[in-house]
Amino acid sequence: MRIIQVLEKNQFNTGSVHQMFQAASGLCQRGHDVTIASREDPILRSRAEEAGITFAPFAFRSEFDVQSVLALRSFLRTSRPDVIHVHKGLAHTVALAASWGQPAPVFVVNRGVSFPLTFWNRPKFRTRRVDRVVTVCEDIRQIVIETGRVPPSKVTTVYAGVDLERFEPARWTPEPFRTEKGIAADRFLIVQVGVRDWKGWKELIESFADVAAGNSRLHLALIACRSQEQKDEVAAFARARGVGEKVTPVEARTDMPAIFAAADCVVDASWAGTGITGTIREAMAMRRPVIATDCGGNRELVNSPDVGWLVPPRSRSLLTAALREVIGDPARASAVALGARHRVAQGFSMKVRIDRLEALYQEIIEEKKGSI
Repeated sequence: MRIIQVLEKNQFNTGSVHQMFQAASGLCQRGHDVTIASREDPILRSRAEEAGITFAPFAFRSEFDVQSVLALRSFLRTSRPDVIHVHKGLAHTVALAASWGQPAPVFVVNRGVSFPLTFWNRPKFRTRRVDRVVTVCEDIRQIVIETGRVPPSKVTTVYAGVDLERFEPARWTPEPFRTEKGIAADRFLIVQVGVRDWKGWKELIESFADVAAGNSRLHLALIACRSQEQKDEVAAFARARGVGEKVTPVEARTDMPAIFAAADCVVDASWAGTGITGTIREAMAMRRPVIATDCGGNRELVNSPDVGWLVPPRSRSLLTAALREVIGDPARASAVALGARHRVAQGFSMKVRIDRLEALYQEIIEEKKGSI
């Protein structure tokens, strides 16, 4: 198949770029002719070319960028893809406009956030031009069906996947990250990735303050601060809660396996917006005990106490209790971490995801052939 993956975002500090690139590289390894259409970026271009993927740059200035629509339209006319797979709202709009009136390849739309569809974006999902909406969890699938008024047969779930070879615990050690950030080897290190408000980092610091009182061994690292100002905000909030010296704000990183290797527990305290938290999935693959909020589709991943702790969003008391359980019962935490790796390998691996995407594309192609 000739497949074009379209995403305006081009930085590897967001989950959407990682998952788009994983799909592109995985499908390319299966022998498909894959193109990534995105904004120009030397790192994304270099990684695409190293993987044997064509990189096609477009400006993608806005959803009303006529120049990008015309440029993408010309590219589609020349390359004649069998599949167009778009990953974000801007890419969705531009690709719809660019492909309108042309011979209809498979058109697939990804949906990875749990925000409801609205009057403004609902028509993009309901148009006949879209063959499938691929959601990253069943929770988002139901939101798309209900708020978008999209037929259930048009919406399918394909879980995002973890590269189990990269996230293999035996390949990584805790020392590099801890040494870099000055976190002693004997500290019990709790990690969360994500410092947007809805990621619940403030709620996590408050619960951390509860368990850290009187315990000098605990430390918290908050990963993915996007600026020095954001680091300063995290540090000030921690100081105000009496745990300033025990909280390390960290810049956005691409070495997640090394960070999780250094962690004793990984948390996601999100209270909105999430699908299935990718960093929780990756931490489980690294055999780390995880605590996630019952937000979005996290319940579909952390589906049992045997694989992790699931707590209600914004519940300080229950998040604090979960932290105390993980810290206070190392034997149980270790057993849960082993179950977590198995859980990811069974249903949330890169291989499983690429199998499902490949089968989905082929299914739609066959449907279109049958309707001619």
